[in-house]
Amino acid sequence: MASSTDSNVKGENSQVSYKKYINTKTDRVLQSKKHANDIFDVIEYLQSEKDKEVIFATNACSKVFCQLFYRGDLYVGDLPEEEDLVNGDRSAEEKYRIFMRHRYSNCVELLLENIGHKAFQVKETSLCALMKFVAAEGKHPLQNLDEHYNFPRELLQTLVEHLLSEKEDMSLLISRFQEFLEMDDVRYYVMSSVRDNIYRVMGRNKKAVIPVYQNNVFTLLSTINVPSEASKMKHFLVRQDYKLEQWKVAKLKEHKRAFEQMWLVFLKFKLPSNMYKKILVILHESIMPQMSDPTLLIDFLSAAYDIGGAISLLSLNGLFILIHKHNLDYPDFYKKLYSLLDPSIFHVKYRARFFHLVNIFLSSTHLPAYLVAAFVKRFARLSLTAPPTSLLILLPFICNLIRRHPSCRVLIHRPSTAEEPCDDPYVMEEEDPAQCHALESSLWEIKTLQKHYHPDVAKAAMKINEPLTEQEDDISELLELSTFELMERELKAERKTIPLEFDTATELLKSSREVLGVHFSLE
Repeated sequence: MASSTDSNVKGENSQVSYKKYINTKTDRVLQSKKHANDIFDVIEYLQSEKDKEVIFATNACSKVFCQLFYRGDLYVGDLPEEEDLVNGDRSAEEKYRIFMRHRYSNCVELLLENIGHKAFQVKETSLCALMKFVAAEGKHPLQNLDEHYNFPRELLQTLVEHLLSEKEDMSLLISRFQEFLEMDDVRYYVMSSVRDNIYRVMGRNKKAVIPVYQNNVFTLLSTINVPSEASKMKHFLVRQDYKLEQWKVAKLKEHKRAFEQMWLVFLKFKLPSNMYKKILVILHESIMPQMSDPTLLIDFLSAAYDIGGAISLLSLNGLFILIHKHNLDYPDFYKKLYSLLDPSIFHVKYRARFFHLVNIFLSSTHLPAYLVAAFVKRFARLSLTAPPTSLLILLPFICNLIRRHPSCRVLIHRPSTAEEPCDDPYVMEEEDPAQCHALESSLWEIKTLQKHYHPDVAKAAMKINEPLTEQEDDISELLELSTFELMERELKAERKTIPLEFDTATELLKSSREVLGVHFSLE
């Protein structure tokens, strides 16, 4: 027991001792220039193996150098080598400033290294300290700049490079960095830094996929939002004394241009397949509205549309916006859309969005009859193997298409198919809707579904026998219908009581009149 108590006391003493030691050294550095060498001892703790010591030392360094910035005790201009101080004829005051400027550079290097530390708290503290230095350098520049506007671009650019690691997932730290992106000047220079970084890293790797790096870039990009109005751009990390309205960082147009260039550079290179899905999900809501010219995304969307599968389905949203709002002419669009119709569309996560978009694309009454008939017939053929939840969407959807295009009613009222069996002229394998002979066929598949095992599906298929009303069926509520909801709806439905010649079984082994209930019990 005694040894355990002693170790606890030693642990507490050591904890107190390092804090007291760092605080003492920090106070000595700030109180007198003759104790300048004590800064070495504080900086040394940034390389400690103990996380708590690193965090405490980081805060101490932040305090020291922010004070030195405020006092003007850091050398301003091109920094001379430390070796030159011995032989130079500089004053003691200037030598002190050069010395502390070198220590500041050492501190920044170590903090940047700690951005890749194994402990998140160390990373977070280093990030916050570096951003304090960004603000301090902005207010008290370390270079003699001729221009009116000061911002430490190099320091922020180096910080962005460390956030966009090629080997480590930095998503958590980037989410912490998001609060600094609320500052308009930080956001602008981060966007410029990210653009240059992507060019350099992806070019160096010969445009090969770098999953970890690209995931970090996407995480950072997806946290950046450009203000919707110029009047909202009032938050700056570094306040500028000169005419603020003439600073390009304060102009919404420049922010949109930087945002656009950043995303276009990122999308220019080959991406991991799962990255396409992440981007396409947010593209139409979070990226396109913030761009100056969304039509520049046509190459990316076309490439995604040609990949196939779920990626093609997701690219429909962006293409729809470009076609309808920006008058994009996309040749063979409907041919490609037709080729996307396969059994997988009933099982993907984005099924509701896909059917919603297809409904919009086929809403025009000016589409040729052969094209609409091809989609109707393709959906009908796919319905033979579709699950009930999808069938409850498909059947009203097919009826709606026929309502919009009366020339397709021939698919229902073809007398030759009702009299005797015959070969279906429709060619399912044909990718061109103009060559699939859909208008020569009939909807015998819907007739087949009238004998479906699920009563709701059979009932929906029966509507094809009745004259279709002009008002379309609302399928919006059915788009998100799941199998669980379908089962729940069926179980909660009220049933009519029917007289029977026997007692219905309600519980296992509980009925005293059944053979099992006489000879067995659950007790």
